Amino acid sequence: MEKRRVVVTGLGTVNPIGHNTAETWANARAGVCGIGPITQFDASDFKVKLAGEVKDFDPEPVIERREAKKMARFTQLAVVAAAEALADSGLTVDPDSPEAARCGVIVSSGIGSLPGIEEEHSRGLAKGFERVSPFFIPMVIANMAAAQIAIRTGFKGVCTCPVTACAGGTNAIGDAFHRIRDGYEDVMLAGGTESCVSPLAIGGFSSMKALTTCADPDAASVPFDARRSGFVLGEGSGILILEELEHAKARGAKIYAEMVGYGANCDAYHITAPAPHGAGGAACMTLALNDAGIHAEDVDYINAHGTSTKMNDSCETEAIKTAFGDWAYKLCVSSTKSMTGHLLGGAGGVEAVFTALAVRDGFVPATIHHQEADPELDLDYVPNIGREKPLRYAMSNSLGFGGHNACIVLKKWEG
Repeated sequence: MEKRRVVVTGLGTVNPIGHNTAETWANARAGVCGIGPITQFDASDFKVKLAGEVKDFDPEPVIERREAKKMARFTQLAVVAAAEALADSGLTVDPDSPEAARCGVIVSSGIGSLPGIEEEHSRGLAKGFERVSPFFIPMVIANMAAAQIAIRTGFKGVCTCPVTACAGGTNAIGDAFHRIRDGYEDVMLAGGTESCVSPLAIGGFSSMKALTTCADPDAASVPFDARRSGFVLGEGSGILILEELEHAKARGAKIYAEMVGYGANCDAYHITAPAPHGAGGAACMTLALNDAGIHAEDVDYINAHGTSTKMNDSCETEAIKTAFGDWAYKLCVSSTKSMTGHLLGGAGGVEAVFTALAVRDGFVPATIHHQEADPELDLDYVPNIGREKPLRYAMSNSLGFGGHNACIVLKKWEG
């Protein structure tokens, strides 16, 4: 049986450099940095001072104020991004029609609402734990972003939430791609969301030495730079509409890109550290290439996981060299986390949006603030200034705590 083809027909995002896709892409092309001082809590006594926050976020008019009060911030971000993606696609589905059962939602969150847990725990300590909000549980659980999107759209196909740390958003998109390709659904809303800029999250990541303590926003998130000293925690959501090709063509949909490959595996090595030499990541990229039925030399750009930690950037660079051989030196590798910070479970969704727009426009976003070369990191990281470049295929990598690896491959749409 011939595999069905899958295309990207809608994009939506809310993240540190934009409240929508158009604003985000304009700022990504310009190399705008969305990292700044933490404002969501008083961080004056913390060593970590910076985050990639979504400033001035207002979920209205997408979410009525009464409903917004029942949703944690990570869910609000996803619902707004999904509404944009759906509107962008021009797709309308009657929730009472048989078609609704052929439409699904897969949206990841790595943590859910950690701030909500902190807030209600404090309330419980002060007033008694049986007086916490009745909305506490359905607000903080990680699957609720996916569930709220399904409820609002009436999509009645599969609705799941991969929880695979920083690989989750890419797992969600890849899983959705396979669901459509294998005939289970025709349309999927897929991506990731996260919002946990909170005392416990900053404290937890800081205590394990994962976050940078650099106080300069222009020197904090510096992937592949010799100065890198940890990641900057970010928040946001990126959602894609994936659609079976003939379904999209039948309604005259615009197409951003074709999704052609997905790889997922596990290092099975360590709870936080990647396998030596990036062996798991290399194998995952090879799985994605094989799934797409293409050769390493067909790929022109990799949106790297690129977290700005010593270990990740070294291991990912080694992984790319292993998977791509000599071609590793001829393709572009950039990390948009230099602009957004690290969105954890939301990262893969936002970076898939960047990757789809990159292949559509033939433009590679830069790794900004790249100043000091690391002799061991010798690939083309597209330093500081984005680049016009025709792209045939592009890959987006996500590598998560626990050894989770996920890679997707997008192809330029040429009709």
